[in-house]
Amino acid sequence: MGLLDILLGRTKPVAADLDRLFALPSAAVTLEVAAGFTPTGQGAVCFATVEGAAFEQTHQEVRALLDADTERKGPPVELTRDRYGYSWLVSRRSPEQLPVLVNDLHAVNSQMEVNGFGPQLLCSLAGFRDGAGRRLALVYLYKRGTFYPFAPLPGEAQRRDNPLELQVRAALADDLRIEQDLGRWFPVWGAPGL
Repeated sequence: MGLLDILLGRTKPVAADLDRLFALPSAAVTLEVAAGFTPTGQGAVCFATVEGAAFEQTHQEVRALLDADTERKGPPVELTRDRYGYSWLVSRRSPEQLPVLVNDLHAVNSQMEVNGFGPQLLCSLAGFRDGAGRRLALVYLYKRGTFYPFAPLPGEAQRRDNPLELQVRAALADDLRIEQDLGRWFPVWGAPGL
């Protein structure tokens, strides 16, 4: 960063650090102790939809890589689109396999990055639930290298449980790099894997 950048208030964007995803299993232990949330075994990677042969080849490589896991039980890795036009690659594992799920999320992000689709990556999430059935996602913002909690309230209305999100932020402050700008805690309504 040069002197002109400093004078004009420009900053360099934070580089994505996919290895931060590997902190999720230890954060899950803290989350269970602090708030009673346990992993659902579901997670997803969200990216801007891209058309073309190169992207289709990358998508097939990612699916082949993750579906080749002989220990995977249940449905294979699934590609879906949400109502906003974003694509989600969803992985399902058993709840106690959070470290394996994190490996899946890391592999998807890495493969897309290696094949030149890093700019299309938006976020990754891992789903959690508590004994009362409340849902929570820990969302990793690819372009910021940070996490934030997203807790939708049950029902048809798109409302968030803000007190829970703030509670989770405080509980995980030592485990994850939490996004400090609350304006970047984007809702991921209807996200598969949540």
